[in-house]
Amino acid sequence: MKEFNAPNYLNNSNIYEVNIRQFTPEGTFEAFANHLPRLKEMGVDILWLMPIHPIGIPHRKGSLGSYYSISNHQAINPEFGTMADFDNLVSKIHELDMKVILDWVANHAAWDHVWTIQHPQYFVRDEFGFKSPFDWTDVIQLDHRNEEQQEAMINAMRFWVEERNVDGFRADLAHLTP
Repeated sequence: MKEFNAPNYLNNSNIYEVNIRQFTPEGTFEAFANHLPRLKEMGVDILWLMPIHPIGIPHRKGSLGSYYSISNHQAINPEFGTMADFDNLVSKIHELDMKVILDWVANHAAWDHVWTIQHPQYFVRDEFGFKSPFDWTDVIQLDHRNEEQQEAMINAMRFWVEERNVDGFRADLAHLTP
């Protein structure tokens, strides 16, 4: 296993978790961006965005659904704005010399994730079909033994770093994923 060394910017940094939907009345990237100077003044160094991806529809919990039921790891939840709005937010964060990390959900995905059609082999199955982890009925378990699935997840992460200028990730359920 390759040794991991955390980036130096994590040392002594103040990390602030952000729920875009509930941070402002509008619940958008654009509305949140207006608060960046205040967060910088508070001493925030790193903004940790809760999942920003589209939320699955089948078996949704409540009317809004869970952020952790992701239907596409390389897309933006349209409630929050567009990819251009996200890129603008990241640029503004970096202009203020802050970093941005995404909450990354690699253990499971929504029932309507794009991979369920394109790559059903990425998911754990039982005699009834796709399998939900624990009692989380709004998501299905990814098969971490599948090397293609691992590579697809890594590629999705690279997309955010290389194409969207994200600085890193907070791994949800890290103890359950490779």
